[in-house]
Amino acid sequence: MKFDEKYGIKSFKKVLSVVDVLATLRSGNRIIKITDDTLVTSLAKETARKHNITLIKKGEEMRRKIIAGNWKMHKTLKEAVDLAGNLKERASQFPSDREVVICPPFTALSVVGEVIKGSPVKLGAQNTFWEEKGAYTGEVSPPMLKDAGCQYVIIGHSERRQYFGETNYSVNKKMKKVLESGLTPIVCVGEKLQEREDGKTLSIIEEQVREGMEGLSTEEASGLVVAYEPVWAIGTGKTATPQQAEEVHDFIRKKIRELYGEEVANNLPILYGGSIKPQNIASLMECANIDGGLVGGASLELESFSQIINY
Repeated sequence: MKFDEKYGIKSFKKVLSVVDVLATLRSGNRIIKITDDTLVTSLAKETARKHNITLIKKGEEMRRKIIAGNWKMHKTLKEAVDLAGNLKERASQFPSDREVVICPPFTALSVVGEVIKGSPVKLGAQNTFWEEKGAYTGEVSPPMLKDAGCQYVIIGHSERRQYFGETNYSVNKKMKKVLESGLTPIVCVGEKLQEREDGKTLSIIEEQVREGMEGLSTEEASGLVVAYEPVWAIGTGKTATPQQAEEVHDFIRKKIRELYGEEVANNLPILYGGSIKPQNIASLMECANIDGGLVGGASLELESFSQIINY
């Protein structure tokens, strides 16, 4: 970038337009690197924001911090609207370096999406199917979720694996369709208590990462968010110590580095999800490889979720 003395304005070597942003979206990537010489048009900024594409200046790469609330099977429409509205009112008080996502049940997605529209709070879904449409009674497709206002989709949550037969194979199929639809998957991995006690934690995590992400291109992998949620710490009141969580997060990042290279691994957000509370979020977030949280019960109350966001 240079200053034009004749006209008294700054001139730029490059222009990032909405066409460039849409091309990035189609590629499955979620990061665009720019320099001081790049002029980003206002429409390009708005399109990037809408589709959750991050603009990062070269040399200033930093993993974004994400605090996502998984409401599970809770909240009537009125309750969902009330909580979403209160979060929207507080959004201006949340730190600007972290992204807030709420994942209501399917029945509340559209109304919650309307409530938080225009705010920094993003909408996510708790599950999806791998086909766009068809005779699949009870299922909801990624394009339907996008139409409801979603930008994120949780895939492979331990409760889906435990109660509804989710496998690494189905996680892989869902992930590919979610990326194809321009949404960001939050892909969950984690071991059961017996597996941890048997010393199988890292082998289970490696299997889930490799099989769940099989066939993804480097560009597609750069659009993921991973969540480590030890099954033994979900809904039990138990929480992995920061050291236990960091060990697994570091292992996941190393596996991503082996599969997709240094750049993808360095920029991939890895969240912790396992009985996060206002009392333990700060110590977890001090770990080098923990980039946020997938919050369950504590996301159902305005005060506790706000405290977690503001750790």
